[in-house]
Amino acid sequence: MTAATMRDAFKDADFINIWSVPDMSVVNAGRRKPVPMPTELLGAVMPLLQLVAEGTASPVDYPALAYITTCASLIGGKRRVKPYSTSEWAEPCILWCGVVGDPSSRKSPALDMVTERLRYLERDAAEEHKQALRAWQAESERAKVERAQWLGKVKEATENSLSTPPMPDAADMPDEPMRRRTMVIDATPEAVGAILAGNPGGTMHFRDELAGWLQSFDRYSPGGREFWLEAYGGRPFAIDRKGAKDPIIIPFNGVSVLGGIQPAKLAATLLDSPDDGLVARFLWAWPDKVPYARPTQPGNLDTLEGIYRRLDGLAWGLGEDGRNRPVVVPLSRGAEDIFSAWERANSDIDEDASGLFKSFVGKMNGVVLRLALVAEYSAWAVSGGAEPTEVSSASIEAAAAWVDDYAKPMAERVYGDAALPKVERDAAVLARYIRRNKMARVNRRDLKRHPHKAALADLRDAPAMDAALNYLVDAGWLRDVAEREGESVGRKRADFAVNPAVLGEH
Repeated sequence: MTAATMRDAFKDADFINIWSVPDMSVVNAGRRKPVPMPTELLGAVMPLLQLVAEGTASPVDYPALAYITTCASLIGGKRRVKPYSTSEWAEPCILWCGVVGDPSSRKSPALDMVTERLRYLERDAAEEHKQALRAWQAESERAKVERAQWLGKVKEATENSLSTPPMPDAADMPDEPMRRRTMVIDATPEAVGAILAGNPGGTMHFRDELAGWLQSFDRYSPGGREFWLEAYGGRPFAIDRKGAKDPIIIPFNGVSVLGGIQPAKLAATLLDSPDDGLVARFLWAWPDKVPYARPTQPGNLDTLEGIYRRLDGLAWGLGEDGRNRPVVVPLSRGAEDIFSAWERANSDIDEDASGLFKSFVGKMNGVVLRLALVAEYSAWAVSGGAEPTEVSSASIEAAAAWVDDYAKPMAERVYGDAALPKVERDAAVLARYIRRNKMARVNRRDLKRHPHKAALADLRDAPAMDAALNYLVDAGWLRDVAEREGESVGRKRADFAVNPAVLGEH
């Protein structure tokens, strides 16, 4: 047979593919795709948040959730939203929001830019705090003198067998004033409790890495988790201090929470948490990473500051006893009907849903009300005019749509990943790494060495790596091509060929 006839024979031969069709769903590990964020909830503020996103090369989801949490923290305990005129149920303005993304997704710059102007509010309150401290020091010195004089009278009465004179009010030591805290970065429950005692409207707890916060409960003292569960509801709370005569009494234990978390830490963090509904209180954003683009214009952060100042300036209502009380804002009649219909629909939860997602959906009734209150007051802070006396149909409709079309799908994306077995999560990490680096061949030992080990940190353990590799073999991604080096009789090299189809090749 000549070379030409051999070439023609091969040309006419049928192509036999030794590879099976790979299961490409491995890449997403069963994870739901992200959904775009609806714009109706934040209305006129969305263009500004989009500029912030462009300026930080991040998805708009990140600054949007930071804005929602910030506004909620400033409204705090001063306003409550009441859904029905026939019920005493009223929700405080407290929201917990978490943004998910890889370290390169630029979560932190987006969150920092939106929350930065909160520090301006604290700075401006610093001078007032100095004056309050001076007044407190003067009252304290007066109290010391009054107490000394009273003690002298007590001594004299004792010596003369007379009745003990009552201590005058002026002898009581005044409470030290607390400075304004719009944001707490990291603190124990006792420290946050002390801050809330001096900030009765509430505050915001900002953590760049939520995993550390979620895993820190009870690290310092028992009851840390219980404190945070109460901090979502805004109920009164008391913290017993070791060595202190009196507990810290907090009339409004309300703290909004904002932070970021990496996908690699997400599953372990959520699955390690007790099933007490704490993580189900979070609204999640897990968008795809956006490609870098040079910003065309800056976002006007002065506008954000103006909104924050107006919300921060909301006045308390006054009770019959003269003490501060929240102003209860009802839903409009039309908004009541919309919310009632949505509640009925929301109660129909898929029985096949994971426990985490069921718990999440069960908390959305209160969240829709809180979001609607934020939407109503955000619009007011932007446009000006008289303060709202009710939550409109537009706000409750936008909040319900935001929860159904965005919050629930994002929660499914987060909880779906967390509920997967570890081998599937590990296989997904390895599969994405192989595709990203266009690796035609991999070696088990090499994958645990530099430069791969940093990206595959969770697979450094030999059983975990073996399980992930075997999973990808079963999924048609890899084929064992182990062979011995030279004429040796030793252990084979753990080599695997990569299916060209997963790299986009034929």
